[in-house]
Amino acid sequence: MRRTATLLAASVIAAAALAEPALAHGLGGRADLPIPAWLFGWGAAIVLIVSFVGLAALWPEPKLEGDSWRTLPGGAGRALGSRPVEIVCGAIGVALLLLVVWSGAAGNQLTTDNLAPTFVFVVFWVALVPVSVVFGDVFSAFNPWRAAGRAVGWVASKAAGEPLTAPLRYPERLGRWPAVVGLLAFTWLELAAQDGDLPRNVALAALVYSLLTGVGMALYGVEAWIGRGEAFSVYFNLFSRISPFERREREVGLRRPLSGLTSFDPSLPGTVALLAVVIGGVSFDGASEGALWAGIVPGLTDFFESLGLARGAAVEIASTVGLLGAIGLVFGLYRLGVAGARTVGGGFTTARLARAFAHSLVPIALVYVAAHYLTLLIFQGQAFIPLLSDPLGRGADLLGTAGGAIDYGVIGATAVWYTQVALIVVGHVAALTLAHDRALVLYDQPELAVRSQYWLLAVMVGFTSIALWLLSQANA
Repeated sequence: MRRTATLLAASVIAAAALAEPALAHGLGGRADLPIPAWLFGWGAAIVLIVSFVGLAALWPEPKLEGDSWRTLPGGAGRALGSRPVEIVCGAIGVALLLLVVWSGAAGNQLTTDNLAPTFVFVVFWVALVPVSVVFGDVFSAFNPWRAAGRAVGWVASKAAGEPLTAPLRYPERLGRWPAVVGLLAFTWLELAAQDGDLPRNVALAALVYSLLTGVGMALYGVEAWIGRGEAFSVYFNLFSRISPFERREREVGLRRPLSGLTSFDPSLPGTVALLAVVIGGVSFDGASEGALWAGIVPGLTDFFESLGLARGAAVEIASTVGLLGAIGLVFGLYRLGVAGARTVGGGFTTARLARAFAHSLVPIALVYVAAHYLTLLIFQGQAFIPLLSDPLGRGADLLGTAGGAIDYGVIGATAVWYTQVALIVVGHVAALTLAHDRALVLYDQPELAVRSQYWLLAVMVGFTSIALWLLSQANA
């Protein structure tokens, strides 16, 4: 009990110590915050501690494991999951992909005037995350590469007079590593590449990715590649597992929220790295807007320039180093937590525990994305409708909405802060709940299950503190 109390106290102190100065710095000049900034750090840590104690006392048996799915009543599940709906959604996805490529390649190259950057980096990358959490794996239905691959396969099968099979079996050792590489490449394009948001570069990246995805589907089959290797399918499917909606065998049904994550296969290689890329990418995005990175990047850039690189290339490489460093930090923090959990007993290896609790990182990834990109979605997301009316940015008004303007008064700074902090706390409590539920399944003694969570609690407090600090950097 003394060790437990010491660890919990240390966790609270660490959270407050990390959060207080950062939040104070981040809110400098923000007089509209109605409570002292340091209360955010203490409050978030205390909520996590109380949640941990509550779970240990009131959650003695697993409640999320097991199948709770049931189809929607009245034939709604069959209608939503039907082949015609799937075909229509796939056609819309292909049309949007073509629109992005066309507008990016042929349109005005000013980023804010062209549809491609806003659609890819705001509507697609950010807005689809909450949509997936609420409605399930929506991207699976609209996935343009899956739709195109299925259409090509259908035509080829008709021409051959028999169903076609993939020439190669998807290697188990690849796991989710192709998706990790794809997500890392997209994150690099967004955060580290010079002119990564230039419309022409966005269009080129979409074409290159489409070509590589086509090769993967041709070699290993559409469903095999989409399910494991296609980066965005894997990415959005992660968040869709939080949703109460799930599609099975052409039927849409309901399940307990969060329970979809318990069926997430953690044994596939690259799973933890995938989540580290998501959380680390958002972490670097937040840190790059603050004083800490501003103090590091000049020296790092000068170093690469001294090696003979041009200024632009040096900045790009410096940002790449920062991005990889953030991903490594997230990966290391998680591995530290599971290494500590191994010491409580049970006979599990660190690798086994890392895989077993990987699904608990998904809510953390969600709230990192949601909190950091909240204002981007609220404000820049409003530009999508005007840009849809003038996708090339050349003065057209196809839908009569090109004159629309962004309303920056739709939400105030205080509401943003409260929403961001609430998202972070709720997400980390959800992560604690998933980890506790999985521990009850793994360990045959409830006492060991609870003790294993001491370390993961410390990790959650660490992630909470980092998230609050990142928000302070973004709002500095």
